[in-house]
Amino acid sequence: MGWNPRTWFSRRTLRKDAVAGLILGVEAVPDGLAAGLLAGVNPLAGLYGYLFGMVGAAILTSSAFMAVQATSAMALVVSDAGLDRLPDPDRGLFTLAILTGIIMVIAGLLRGGRLISFVPTPVMTGFVTAIGVNIILGQLSNLTGYQAQGPNRLLKTIDVLVHVGQWSIPSLVVGAISILVIVVLLPTRVGSVGLVVAVVLGSLCAVLLNLWVRSDVVLLRDIVEVPRGLPAPVLPDIADVPDLLIPALSLTFIGLVQGAAVSAGIPTADGRRADANRDFLGQGLGNVVSGLFQGMPVGGSMSGSSLIVQAGAKTRLSLFIAGAVMAVVVFVAADLVSFVAMPALAGLLIVVGWRAIKPSRVYSVIRSGLLPTTIMGVTFGLTLIIPLQFAVLVGVGLGVILYVAEQSNSVRVRAVHLEQDGRMREGDPPAVVPPRDVLVLQPYGSLFFASAPVFERKLPDVSRESAGSVVIVRLRGTDEIGLSHVDVLRRFASRLRDAGSTLKIVATEDRVISQLEAGGLTADIGADNVYRGSEWIGEGLRRAYADARGEIGR
Repeated sequence: MGWNPRTWFSRRTLRKDAVAGLILGVEAVPDGLAAGLLAGVNPLAGLYGYLFGMVGAAILTSSAFMAVQATSAMALVVSDAGLDRLPDPDRGLFTLAILTGIIMVIAGLLRGGRLISFVPTPVMTGFVTAIGVNIILGQLSNLTGYQAQGPNRLLKTIDVLVHVGQWSIPSLVVGAISILVIVVLLPTRVGSVGLVVAVVLGSLCAVLLNLWVRSDVVLLRDIVEVPRGLPAPVLPDIADVPDLLIPALSLTFIGLVQGAAVSAGIPTADGRRADANRDFLGQGLGNVVSGLFQGMPVGGSMSGSSLIVQAGAKTRLSLFIAGAVMAVVVFVAADLVSFVAMPALAGLLIVVGWRAIKPSRVYSVIRSGLLPTTIMGVTFGLTLIIPLQFAVLVGVGLGVILYVAEQSNSVRVRAVHLEQDGRMREGDPPAVVPPRDVLVLQPYGSLFFASAPVFERKLPDVSRESAGSVVIVRLRGTDEIGLSHVDVLRRFASRLRDAGSTLKIVATEDRVISQLEAGGLTADIGADNVYRGSEWIGEGLRRAYADARGEIGR
């Protein structure tokens, strides 16, 4: 699907692809610089990440309109990655991008798309909400012109607020103008191009203030020299890999989740469903190319992808045109780019952070129950107070715990009644196994190790009065049974045997029967009490039921 020629180029749509690529390329210049600023690295690394990451990923992605860029969430992970502790922080950044790309490629080859389903909504809602808050808090220093001190963003925010007297009024004016322009223009037909307009107007205001009133609004050229041309390729530093492995894993997780959202939400050029695993491969290649050409880590961007679709793109050629536009800007307008004002970029990022906060999603999680709300709150709090790469991994762990908890509590046991006319009906099982009767039990749910205690509690009790009965446990629809559940059934069979009753098992899958043998249950109850089901629904159960009735004399 990703190699369909119609998704790459069409003469009939060349004009629309050119316009869409022009819009995305122009918008990506200030956005890329802002991503670098947000990550706390050379802003040009964000610009190069947008350019080379987007073009490199477009070669392999299944989603023809997936714009792979340096997203805000990934930028925050980079800012917490401890690059400043490395011997060469710049080389460490490029190594981090390449390492992230390699892990993404491995995830794609291993078809890791299915792993995304293990991240529950409460975890993602808490994480995304905290990302929005982190973006806003992280830009207060650039907005106010006061360089805050503190080990995390919350303490830095407090430091900014208690030093109001040291704020730079010109910086605040520039940031406020940028925010106002974005808020006014975004709902209009100008749309995302308003981001470019806002940064241009804010930067122009900063230059005028610096000239007329001798203010100290920080410009990009005050931080880094903007080169006229594209960067030369660099090689990664293998010695930095052990220190960068955890941030790379966190970046991979964030990039793949965001990429999966783009795959699901952005239409493909030929109308078919996107292949998430191919998109993983594309994002991986984009990161490798970005790192080789001095860019920061990148991932699937919903905002960039939505922009190019709304601008009228028809093939993936639009992404290559966008990259060419960015390259032209770097070659031709490098001197102008150097006058971009940091408060203007901070204003842009504050709007981005505000728009990332979705109160409706938070409210829906709160309404769903106490456990999801707690998981969301813990994820939100950890993302604010600990380095983001660890918060991401903790969030994944919480997601797994929530999944296990939900699955373990979803086990149900029903009683199956076989009528004389051949029909079967279900009902609640009795509290105690009745005497001289045939009781058929059907468990539902995932029979894995964590649900074993719940399964055991759902089984009827066995008393002295439960004599002369046969209990049939039907495992139809169960593809696998853990050894913990086999032990539960062995204990249940032992209690029945002590009461003078018998346990029979009906299973359809060969794997389940093998696990019953491996766990020792078949030896305990006898191979003749294990019935193999067939493709005829109920055939195995009816054989076991007929034998059971014969045993109790009915």
